[in-house]
Amino acid sequence: MLNKKQAEKRIQELRKQTEYYANKYYNEDKPEISDFEYDMLMLELRNLEKEYPEFISKESLTQHVGGKVKEGFKKVEHKIPLLSMQDIFSIEEILDYVNKMKERAEKENIENNNFVVETKIDGLTAALEYKNGEFVRGSTRGNGLVGEDVTENLKTIKNIPQKLTENIDIIVRGEVFISKEDFEKMNQEREENEEELFANARNAAAGSLRQLDSSITKKRPLDIYVYNVQEITGKTFSSHYEELLYLEKLGFNVNPVKIFCKTPEEVKKAIEKIGEEREKLTFGIDGAVIKVDDLAFREILGATAKNPRWQIAYKYPPEKKETKLIDIVCNVGRTGVITPLAILEPVQVAGSTISKTTLHNQDFIKEKDLKIGDTVVIQKAGDVIPEIVEVKKEKRTGEEKIFEMPKNCPICGAPAIREEGEAAIRCTGIECPAKLYRNLVHFVSREAMNIDGLGESIIDQLMSKDLIKNIADIYALKFEDFASLKKNGKKFAENLTNAIENSKSNELHRLITALGIRHVGSKAAKVLARRFKSLDALAEADFDTLSEINDVGPIVANSIVEFFAQEQTKDLIERLKSYGVNMKDSSNQSEDNRFEGLTFVLTGSLESFTRDEVSNIIENFGGKVSGSVSKKTSFCLAGEDAGSKLTKAQTLGVRVISEDEFKEMIK
Repeated sequence: MLNKKQAEKRIQELRKQTEYYANKYYNEDKPEISDFEYDMLMLELRNLEKEYPEFISKESLTQHVGGKVKEGFKKVEHKIPLLSMQDIFSIEEILDYVNKMKERAEKENIENNNFVVETKIDGLTAALEYKNGEFVRGSTRGNGLVGEDVTENLKTIKNIPQKLTENIDIIVRGEVFISKEDFEKMNQEREENEEELFANARNAAAGSLRQLDSSITKKRPLDIYVYNVQEITGKTFSSHYEELLYLEKLGFNVNPVKIFCKTPEEVKKAIEKIGEEREKLTFGIDGAVIKVDDLAFREILGATAKNPRWQIAYKYPPEKKETKLIDIVCNVGRTGVITPLAILEPVQVAGSTISKTTLHNQDFIKEKDLKIGDTVVIQKAGDVIPEIVEVKKEKRTGEEKIFEMPKNCPICGAPAIREEGEAAIRCTGIECPAKLYRNLVHFVSREAMNIDGLGESIIDQLMSKDLIKNIADIYALKFEDFASLKKNGKKFAENLTNAIENSKSNELHRLITALGIRHVGSKAAKVLARRFKSLDALAEADFDTLSEINDVGPIVANSIVEFFAQEQTKDLIERLKSYGVNMKDSSNQSEDNRFEGLTFVLTGSLESFTRDEVSNIIENFGGKVSGSVSKKTSFCLAGEDAGSKLTKAQTLGVRVISEDEFKEMIK
């Protein structure tokens, strides 16, 4: 029991914590703790404020909704506030709430003292507005009073009707979400692409809906369930259940789980039923919602500043199970990241059998102090992703084994490295089968070998037919191989065959870029091509020679030396040579280094040159082209409609030159 001074201090601590975590969850869509941990902090805060009401502040998250309007969106004022719900964590409290509502209904002479129990969908609240049956505007909840206009983004969701079955004015409330299956697919793709994983389906949905570019939202598998009428013109209803049936008739995708209950016992059974069957649901939930059915009674009950009194949410506790960590194996992703995977004794958690789960990286294993043979506690994060949350060290027998990440790729045997500042360990082999698709896509890309027509889908088809098993196999492909990929594909095959043949004579810097040496982009590739004149000379260069070159340095130098030391690299280069791919720099670089040590930034459109032409001229004179203005910038070449780079150059005192002045400089 805290005294008054201790309670005040703890309340302040809890407010800071909940504000920080709520901002991460609602506004940044990057939660740092689980829903359950956050709920426990809020519960402690709410109980302390109840015990010491003199410390209640309108700034507390117990008194208002945690979201805010994201910069870049228009604001929408909600005619009817989109309030949140009071959370309850025990069945006893739910039964107490239901009984009190029944007693109050009796006092108010409300005949319909029934309830509707629904799933609490784990997503992002949205309001949809219709005029004469046409969808005209959609918005997020925001802080409950003011939200974000996300109309264009909501139009990309197939299950939102653009036209209702009746010409009516109505505002409805729903929850935008991503199904469990789609969420798993999204994270799997992100893992393969070395992108940060979404923490849970809710934040994935929220981040997708709150994109300033609706084309990004369109690519995300968003769905929606509608569950409330906020406002309607020309119709009246007596009960919530009646409203839900009408929403279905209008063409809305209504929450499929809605259980009509008359007694406290029925409410209890409905909550238990949802809990038992939650794993079978295609969408994630974070609780069950108990709603008063009679709409007139709702008006009498009213709301606090944050929560309606006519509904309450029951939060299910996360299910945890113990099992054995039998082994740790490693998977290699398309980008070469080596990920440890826990092999577990199969165990039932939240209705599904868990036999394996990702361990992310070496740091995660070290942080958890995981050993092969340990007894571990498994939990499903957000009811979707299984994770190890705890090690039962007291159950160790001494026979457990320490796991170390491999020094070599388990697929191809190439060295596996972890660079400074990174958590991931990567395979460095250019011929690694696990990385082949990614390496091929990069090799043929525009800034690399620029093989027009050989896109991702064609590469996919060629790989599925076992026509490509190595990058060099591109140059062994025949006309017939391409013609077989498309109906009447002769012209396509002819164009692609010519494009591959033409790529053999590309400049050396394109080949260096295409090889995908870590840290070596197109600019560094040009520097290396001009400096060494041939791929053989570059391959033989030592660390000291490389690290002294401008735009290279020790990190890039080390990466180059390690790359060319590998047998896989040597094998690939020999095969490319055998197919006639150019290995020498044939560019006519000027001996005039008048721009040596100078850095140019280009902005706006030029009349006499393209950007590439200007860049080549500057680089041939020994200069450097940068994409951003800094104090180290020597000249800012500004054409028509120059933008923010010109403004920054003027602010920093960088010399700004016109196209005519540049022509004088290169005479």
